[in-house]
Amino acid sequence: MRKLIADSSGPAVPVQPITKSGLAGWLASAAAAAAAWVVANQFDAEPGTQLAVPDANGEISLVLAGISEPAEIWDLAALPRTLPEQAYRIDDRAGVLAGDAAAPERLALGWLLGCYAFERYKKATRGAARLVQDAGVEVALIEAEATFLVRDLVNTPANDMGPSALAAAARKLAERFGAGYGETVGDALIEQGYPAIHAVGRAAADQPRLIELSWGDPGRPTVALVGKGVCFDSGGLDLKAAANMRLMKKDMGGAAHVLGLAHIIMAKQLNLHLKVLIPAVENSVAGNAMRPLDVVRTRAGINVEIGNTDAEGRVILADALTRAGEAKPELVLDFATLTGAARVALGPELPALFSNDDDLAADSLAAAAEVSDPMWRMPLWPGYRKLIESKVADINNSPEGGFAGAITAALFLERFAPAGAAWAHADIMAWNVAAKPGRPEGGEAMGMRAFARMLEDRYARR
Repeated sequence: MRKLIADSSGPAVPVQPITKSGLAGWLASAAAAAAAWVVANQFDAEPGTQLAVPDANGEISLVLAGISEPAEIWDLAALPRTLPEQAYRIDDRAGVLAGDAAAPERLALGWLLGCYAFERYKKATRGAARLVQDAGVEVALIEAEATFLVRDLVNTPANDMGPSALAAAARKLAERFGAGYGETVGDALIEQGYPAIHAVGRAAADQPRLIELSWGDPGRPTVALVGKGVCFDSGGLDLKAAANMRLMKKDMGGAAHVLGLAHIIMAKQLNLHLKVLIPAVENSVAGNAMRPLDVVRTRAGINVEIGNTDAEGRVILADALTRAGEAKPELVLDFATLTGAARVALGPELPALFSNDDDLAADSLAAAAEVSDPMWRMPLWPGYRKLIESKVADINNSPEGGFAGAITAALFLERFAPAGAAWAHADIMAWNVAAKPGRPEGGEAMGMRAFARMLEDRYARR
């Protein structure tokens, strides 16, 4: 990340934010040559557009960048990959950001996110323009680095991001921030009381595991983060069609999100006790694979009939949510690429938010609006609980029929959410299906910054 930042003591081209309504005033006060250049190039300060203004020697003297009113996070996101590779400074000499103290941080974050390229297997054709370090940039760096972590983990294919590799990424994060770390792997899952995680992942060569990370003062309120870590989802014996299996390297997106959110919490030193739980598995096909209509036992003592082996994410989350409850948290957040039904309802860009606590839901949605990281609340409709009833077990993981699939999945998880804790579940896509400035096609953090702001509001920094 630091390579994207330029030393503040060196030369840097000013990037001047300008609004459509403020352009006339800027032209009136600008040097004649600069004003003539802007007019000749028909620059109208449309948000997301930019114009490099040359000096007498043909070098860039400044960049005019059209922004929204008020400034939005993505207004400058296209610049790092379009401007020449040199240093730039956000320079509000026109005063368009006056009265909006958070605007420089938002614009800096958008700029940094626009620098992202997934380069593990193929280098980008060009580098990114660098942004001069200042206070706003320093704050933005934390969330940008967390977002890069999520994107990198989700973009990495399953041959390099199986359960053991996901565990290594979690361990690296724990070591960086001095957090406690542990794993329960393979048959030890049975011995230590995580039978559902074992049942889903036992058919894979890379053994299933429960990853645990802890950080902060145990005397502070405990916040538990639980992330679905299905590193590849073939569907199991209820095998997915090829088209539906194509993107299933991203089925560990929930795990990536909780690691990204944990990064923000620890980097910002929030005043809480953090528990991170990731059930990491690959849903594979083998002779010992979980079968349709098997009954799987869970850590909570609730028996689950397997209506469909391709509804495995909620099964592993059951054990992880139960484990989270043993830490007596006051707040539990889970992320999961859980259902196609949520995408049918809300599309790929808008995560579905479920919660058993109205205050938590309201605070999360308010934070989402504040940081331009949208979510939409969906109902935990109690009338649909009958749809996940089983004739032979306590509950069924996949009811017959296609109605209310995102809701029934959330209701399944609610059965395992810790009693006495506020709980929220984010059903996410974790993937940009098309590129936009600052949001390349591929893995994406969705709802993570919203929850981070909500937590920062609730648990102020130390």
